Amino acid sequence: MAAGQRRSGGDLRTRTLEEATAVIAEEGLASLTMASLAKRLGTSGGHLLYYFRSKDLLLVEALRYSEATLTEERAALLARRLKPARRLELFVEMYLPTGPRDPRWMLWIELWARSGTNVELRAAQQMLDHGWQHDLEALIAAGVARGVFAVDDVPGRAVQLLALLDGLSTRVVLSQSGAERAQAVSLAHSAVAALVPTVG
Repeated sequence: MAAGQRRSGGDLRTRTLEEATAVIAEEGLASLTMASLAKRLGTSGGHLLYYFRSKDLLLVEALRYSEATLTEERAALLARRLKPARRLELFVEMYLPTGPRDPRWMLWIELWARSGTNVELRAAQQMLDHGWQHDLEALIAAGVARGVFAVDDVPGRAVQLLALLDGLSTRVVLSQSGAERAQAVSLAHSAVAALVPTVG
């Protein structure tokens, strides 16, 4: 395949992921069809099926694409010279949605709803979850090693904190009563203080 063709295909794939994310955030996965998405992109449904075999695969790939930037941002955060408590605060703020119907979080909610009965989706979810879990454990463990955090079970505390953040995030992204990002950030910081206490 010629270089120009590869670039064109790559561009279509990226535009498809971006457009699918926007549609899912606005209308939900049930409203998305390959035909309607192709029309928005000015291509054919068959062309999209060349890259994505199904809506489920499109959902997973859109979420992976969405998460890729945050994976880089987490790596940069872990490398920054900050106090462990401040680094943990920034991690929590990065995890939470930006506001109601945050596109990335709408993808997560759609994935959760479908992964219970789909082995392939569940495996993809676990892989994406593992990245956050791994980096949070590393962050907490670094604070423990420096004598800053008083935590005996680092993996267990990381699981607890992520579960709490998932709950707060869902409330924010679905615009539940009294659930705003600022409030979620405040509650998350309080949870961090309780689950990952500092020494002394």
